[in-house]
Amino acid sequence: MYRLFNVARTRQAIFLHDLVMIVVAWLGAYWLRFNLGTVPDAYWREALASLPLVMIAQGSMYWYFGLYRGVWRFASIPDLVRILKAVFFGLVIAAGAIFLLTRLEGVPRTVFALEAILLVLLLGGPRITYRWLKDRSLYIGDGKRALIVGADKVGEMLVRDMLRDSASLYRPIAFVDDDRRKAGTDIHGLPIAGTSDDIAEIAKRLEIDLVVIALPHATGKQLRRVVELCETIGLPVRTLPRLQDLVSGRASVKDLRDVSIEDLLGREPVQLDWAAITRGVTGKVVMVTGGGGSIGSELCRQLARLKPSRLVIFERGEHNLFLVDLELRREFPELALASELGDVCDAVAVERACAIHRPEIVFHTAAYKHVPMLEGQLRQAVLNNVLGTRTMACAADRHGCASFVLISSDKAVNPGNVMGATKRVAEIVCQDMSQTSKTRFITVRFGNVLGSSGSVVPLFRQQIANGGPVTVTHPDVTRYFMTIPEACQLILQASVIGKGGEIFVLDMGEPVKIAYLAEQLILLSGKRPHDDIEIVYTGLRPGEKLFEELFHDAEKLLQTSHPKILLANCRPLEHRIVQDGVGTLMRSCDEDRDDEMQRVIGALVPEQLRDSSTRVGAREATTMRSLEKGVR
Repeated sequence: MYRLFNVARTRQAIFLHDLVMIVVAWLGAYWLRFNLGTVPDAYWREALASLPLVMIAQGSMYWYFGLYRGVWRFASIPDLVRILKAVFFGLVIAAGAIFLLTRLEGVPRTVFALEAILLVLLLGGPRITYRWLKDRSLYIGDGKRALIVGADKVGEMLVRDMLRDSASLYRPIAFVDDDRRKAGTDIHGLPIAGTSDDIAEIAKRLEIDLVVIALPHATGKQLRRVVELCETIGLPVRTLPRLQDLVSGRASVKDLRDVSIEDLLGREPVQLDWAAITRGVTGKVVMVTGGGGSIGSELCRQLARLKPSRLVIFERGEHNLFLVDLELRREFPELALASELGDVCDAVAVERACAIHRPEIVFHTAAYKHVPMLEGQLRQAVLNNVLGTRTMACAADRHGCASFVLISSDKAVNPGNVMGATKRVAEIVCQDMSQTSKTRFITVRFGNVLGSSGSVVPLFRQQIANGGPVTVTHPDVTRYFMTIPEACQLILQASVIGKGGEIFVLDMGEPVKIAYLAEQLILLSGKRPHDDIEIVYTGLRPGEKLFEELFHDAEKLLQTSHPKILLANCRPLEHRIVQDGVGTLMRSCDEDRDDEMQRVIGALVPEQLRDSSTRVGAREATTMRSLEKGVR
């Protein structure tokens, strides 16, 4: 109530000020009309007689056009436009009324034009002056001296917020922008001092404390360039929230944050056919296996926004299932959600879930993926990655599921480890199912995702937090990376493109050296590689390769309707060979016979690396002909 009283009192004071300005402008117009000399008595009497009418006409227009909705502290162009409209229509009404009453006798015509000019100055001037006085103290206030990279609309908004916020930790000093046409100009009184190439010189000259990157559309390559320039002179770097957070309203331009490794390795935002994706998901029952994992949980979040008739999460980890269920129920209260605790290797649990929910789309993300750990546990890898996939795929087929999307890995290409070999067999199983089933079996293959459980980034961060050392297997080891949201979005797009039987390969961009990744994470933590945090090379672990591949040499990649999704033209296998092989794997698991499993996988995946010390099988891979003769 007290605040409302204060607002009302403030508006009354401003209105009183404006009424006084009407008097000053009207009488001042007469004074100007007579060249700042003495106004003849007849004209002066007419001016005073007309004044109440002018005040009523003008004052009513001020209220009508909302001059008192704006706050002087933030006076801007819209306020000036309202003043112009109010003055114009107020004068028209006043002139019309005076004409009707006096036929404008004793009222010079130029008085109205002069009064309009004076009113705009007398009403707009104090407002702008008040704002300038309030802002002026902020230009010379405390805070870290910040250099802003990016002098476009977003940079302007950021600086404006910094200047308005008296509690801001940062004081903007200047801009840099790579558009050389902006050089020499200024925004809010701050100069555009050069381009990003000049950061070092400008920072030294202007005694800059930190650099703020105001480029929400910037690619990872652009961000890396700016960050590396700042690293050479030891300046900390801050950046804006991600573009999707700004658009959704979850963050504002003043919510600065540290640059993350996801920023540096990110690519241009993915352009998707959301209309087609929405049509493919909305109103359908969708199941996600492994829905508590990194990829599975993000898929659930994105699917929930597409309004399926029901979202079924199938997950064997109770805690992970609880967390994703809690999050989705909080964020999407209208979503029909079913959380099923179960293992894809448990045929009874899978059958029960499919019979109850009758999924129309299945995203199969459940899998073992830790390469070194699986090297000595072939049976568990086969049970989960191969037979679990087959169990889920057969259940989807029996219950009339329209689409089954298998999430595969780049490690399935020329596999040098158990994990990759079993994922390749899972691909073969789904391709084989597509030949006889009405269900569309689609495989999506991609590389590492940043921040996923078990990935190298969380491990490095933990090592840095502990003071090091950061362990890298080999100085030349490289991997493909993409963010979890980008991977999930492309999975959704591939599920719409696929007709059945395809293996889609996601464009992962350029591979990244793990050593570079480690160095950047150390630098982003405010430490120096090799000085503050040691980097130790430990040698390749069991099953690891120096580099990963996204497709086999014999797989001719074809373009699809989406530029970041390619189609791998894989070699076909006879249905009988696949069925015999899977049957043998099932019996071998029951009998705990690793040698049989190794031999079958070698036959199904002859391209596995035979010169690797960690290949599947200690002997040479069995040929396809051996399976045709009946490996039992």
